[in-house]
Amino acid sequence: MEGTDPVNKKLTAALSSGAVLVVALTGCTSGDEGNEKLDAWAKQICDALPAQDTKVDAANEAIKQAATDNQSPETVQKTDSQAFQDMSDAYKALGTVVQQAGPPPGVETGDKKQQDAVKALNALSTSYADLKKQVDGLDTKDQGKFADGLQDVATELGKLSKSSNSALKNLEQGDVKSAMAEQASCKKVAATGSAKATQG
Repeated sequence: MEGTDPVNKKLTAALSSGAVLVVALTGCTSGDEGNEKLDAWAKQICDALPAQDTKVDAANEAIKQAATDNQSPETVQKTDSQAFQDMSDAYKALGTVVQQAGPPPGVETGDKKQQDAVKALNALSTSYADLKKQVDGLDTKDQGKFADGLQDVATELGKLSKSSNSALKNLEQGDVKSAMAEQASCKKVAATGSAKATQG
């Protein structure tokens, strides 16, 4: 399977460039003055994060594994397809959580920030679903074509990895960031995110 090997490395590199979900929370200290409503709002978002973060992480790992194990094109296609579906589901679930939580209370332009985050997360979900379709449509019988197709997927994945980092950043400003940083579930995601960044 020499034909796809360089492409597999590109896929792995594209994944490595996009640390998973909420990198913005890493290393925050609280400046939140005990705003109970905002804390309760932050808890809703944070409590939903670990499960989805784990799902995205597992999908990333599956793609990396398939890329480095010299798997057959059919196996790579099946693994990547499932991984992109899982990522799509994870971002969709997060978009739903942010939508249901409503605007962060007491935050200037909270409505807009919340809606922008929902749009960004839903757009990511759609983009990963599109990548799944792209992978599903690749010709596994022709190694050259499959490698070319994977190259396109790797390029798109690189772009998505970057935008996945900024999907929630706008929402996590000021008091919101402080309130989220105080939540145990967000601390957990931030800690695993920084550990992954260190390893990568």
